[in-house]
Amino acid sequence: MDVVVIGAGLSGLTAAAVLHEAGASVQVLEADCRIGGRIRALRDPTSNRAVADLGPTWVWPKYQPVAARWLEKLGAATFEQFNEGDAVLVGFGPAPRRQPLSGQDGMVRIVGGPTALIDTLARRIGAANIRTSAPVTQVSDDGPKGIAVHLSSGEIITAQKVIISVPLRVAATTMHLPWAAPTLIETMRGMPTWMSSHAKAVALYDRPFWRDAGLSGRIASRIGPLTEVHDHTGADNTPAALFGFVGWSAEQRRLDPEGLKRAILDQLSDCFGKAAGHPLELKVEDWAMNPRIVTDLDTSQPAAHPDVGPASLRHPYLDGRVRFAVSEASERSPGLIEGALAIGERAALELLETNP
Repeated sequence: MDVVVIGAGLSGLTAAAVLHEAGASVQVLEADCRIGGRIRALRDPTSNRAVADLGPTWVWPKYQPVAARWLEKLGAATFEQFNEGDAVLVGFGPAPRRQPLSGQDGMVRIVGGPTALIDTLARRIGAANIRTSAPVTQVSDDGPKGIAVHLSSGEIITAQKVIISVPLRVAATTMHLPWAAPTLIETMRGMPTWMSSHAKAVALYDRPFWRDAGLSGRIASRIGPLTEVHDHTGADNTPAALFGFVGWSAEQRRLDPEGLKRAILDQLSDCFGKAAGHPLELKVEDWAMNPRIVTDLDTSQPAAHPDVGPASLRHPYLDGRVRFAVSEASERSPGLIEGALAIGERAALELLETNP
């Protein structure tokens, strides 16, 4: 069975790995120049080691059985999110104050970050079966030949079956799907892409000095520019790091990226002392600037975590030969890492159950 998987994010790579292990011939097409989708790492320029997450970070294996099973399957170790000591609360009174904040039960991080899952899946699929910089513009029925996948380069790839594993709004606005009813396209356009309009900031240090002061590394702020901050130090205590979610709007961030960085450093310095204002590196990953992830619909509406979407997003199309597999389409943990793993696995297994 020949299958094309469109999108090399976590859900697409999960689907491809399941198909590959079952003996199917799989080709993964990724529009971007890199794989991973919303999973991205800040890497050491010398060793290429992933040192911080620029996309999702947490999993909850205690409450996420699919994630727990896949973590074990991929040999991914986890460690608890550091939360010992006081947080700094800003905007809840006339001055910042220290106060303990309880963490979420079962919240853990993956050793090497979620990018370790991407790297492991890619190795299992094989580099020869993954193409980057290959945007798809159309997926159509080619009759007895199969499904025609049109690339922006003009190339047409024919496969027996196709899994579309890109953000639903991106697929609805950048791909021609002539077999999709208008109601399906509208359903796709109505599904927000989780975290697509957000920006995440990571600051690296030589040591987690805030811990020496009895601080957890957490900030809860009504003022910003970071609305919340967490300790992001590695499992082996290197590198020391803090990360935070940016509260400025996408338009504010676009207009003044350097002003944003200065404001972040001022905020960290005010909360954790002068050393926090002088990181080894400060990286802001603005997902709202990535057209492979975000659409105008995402940036023009308030950010919202996706609810479980309509069943039509999980239905087969073209006689069972086309399926969607992206985290927001999942019935389990939509928008989260577990959702991507669950829907990727489900789409692959259901394709395997149908006749070639």
